[in-house]
Amino acid sequence: MAFTNILDPIFNPLLKLSPFLAIFIIALVLTFLITLVYKLTTDQKKMKKLKDDLKESQKKMKALSKENPAKALEVQQQAMQKNMEYMKHSFKSTLYTLIPVLIIFAWLSSNMAYYPLAPGQQFTVTAIFAGGHAPEVSLSSIPDLEIIGNSTQMIIDSGKEGKADWLLKGQEGSYKLTLSYNNEKYETSLLITNERKYEPPEKLFQNSKLKKIVIGNEKVYPFGNFSLFGLRLNWLWTYILLSIIMSMLIRKLMKVY
Repeated sequence: MAFTNILDPIFNPLLKLSPFLAIFIIALVLTFLITLVYKLTTDQKKMKKLKDDLKESQKKMKALSKENPAKALEVQQQAMQKNMEYMKHSFKSTLYTLIPVLIIFAWLSSNMAYYPLAPGQQFTVTAIFAGGHAPEVSLSSIPDLEIIGNSTQMIIDSGKEGKADWLLKGQEGSYKLTLSYNNEKYETSLLITNERKYEPPEKLFQNSKLKKIVIGNEKVYPFGNFSLFGLRLNWLWTYILLSIIMSMLIRKLMKVY
């Protein structure tokens, strides 16, 4: 997204670091700033009292859950009211930070989700089709890329959808890919560079049997092969995990409630 370019002068130096370290630094700075704004825009004495009241209510509910369920339900309702009040006071600081956070997330998605395509590197282009598609599709590019194999491919069915793949490579530069399918033409862009830049690897299409074109940029996994509950952590999950840990530590150090 174009508006994320305003962050390039600030964040581009981070692209020289490993993805994990870059995301770690962004998560640390952003979490600190969000916590600072939260502390300055909320009544911390009131927030502390509400939090203490919620803890006390939880203790009462636990003690009454077996002895007096009706009373425990009453305490639970009071706790819910206090929790709603706590959230209402927290909402103001969220409004201050929401738009900057969304802009930073958009920048991360545009710069940290994939590795670039390097000059001379082989990469795939995949076209995905809905059922009932035509039998074949052709690929061309401006300027010319080297297509390893045939530029026209048969569309292979794989269950509910069809797929056609090409293997390509090229020199540094910006390219426009054109898919010729069923007397129609569909375009997408790609970038080959030694820098940490890339065009969006997926482009979706509406009202056509062609559902999307996928460029084979390798996804970034900042934790490498490490997985959590069988899930490899991409930039977003890495940021979320780091920010949760940092938020707990920073709030404790800054005595934020």
